[in-house]
Amino acid sequence: MKRRFSGWRFAILCTVAAIAATACSAGSTDSGGPSAAGPPVRVAVGIDASYAPFFLAASQGLFAAKGVNVEVVQFGTGGEAVNTLATGQVQLAGSSGVTTVAQLKQNPGLRAVLAYEQSGKYLKVVVGPHADPARLATMGVVPGLSELAATRYLQSRGVDPATVRFVTAGPPEMPALMQKGDIDGYILWEPWPTKGVAAGGRVVGSTGDFGLTYVHWLIGTNDWIQANTQTVAKVAAALDEAAQKTESDPHAAAVATAQAAKIPEDQTVSAVAEIDFKVRDLTDQDLASADRIAQFFVDTHKLDAKPDLSAALLRGWYSQHAGQAR
Repeated sequence: MKRRFSGWRFAILCTVAAIAATACSAGSTDSGGPSAAGPPVRVAVGIDASYAPFFLAASQGLFAAKGVNVEVVQFGTGGEAVNTLATGQVQLAGSSGVTTVAQLKQNPGLRAVLAYEQSGKYLKVVVGPHADPARLATMGVVPGLSELAATRYLQSRGVDPATVRFVTAGPPEMPALMQKGDIDGYILWEPWPTKGVAAGGRVVGSTGDFGLTYVHWLIGTNDWIQANTQTVAKVAAALDEAAQKTESDPHAAAVATAQAAKIPEDQTVSAVAEIDFKVRDLTDQDLASADRIAQFFVDTHKLDAKPDLSAALLRGWYSQHAGQAR
């Protein structure tokens, strides 16, 4: 595939260089209170409606009710959130499986303890006003899930991704790049499809249309999880309760997300309709999916070899440790 930059390595270097500044400026929501105990547990998330359960749990004191003092810290992308685990700035993070797999080679100590959402509708295909969805010459991509989605989309259209120029940029840049004609389209999560439409583009589908479903994992480092298993179980239990409340009361989730991340309430309500929020164990099926993701990164030369996925995905962990949350 042709790229304006060296793509993956360029973005990773930029992200690592910016971590200190990002962490200092990232927004946070403190859910500590009278019933919270122990030192603060910083949980990194992105800034979009897919993280609504974290914002709801903090807003309604669900973490504190489990006896843990959680601070939800917002970062511009999931990749930034994952990187901060390695530096010890945060203890846990919510991230897509794609992003986590991509970073396992440089951070082999990462561990995923559960899945808390999945969707084939939330990431949407946006194209410019004059672009032919079946014949895109340029696509904007964010390394990780966005790039995987763009590749799968082109393949579903019978287009060789190697014939399409991929332009690496951050999510906020995509609508403007499309409006200027620098790219024909992109595939991203909200609010960037909505902003793309406002810039003159149009939504022509979602990832589920070409068989791609993303999954979000709760992740941490092996050493910290091993040393704080009971704390992680309590955070997970609160997230489980928050995921159920997000599904049953999208308005409450929307209010909490608007307060924490300045996301319009109607955007979160729409996201809840598109995303299946549910805490569950990771399974052998998740391992097989992660293996396919890793193969994509090997095939596109982002990874030299597949990481140890069997060690990284702690299958059955939540069921095994749920009792420690009581």
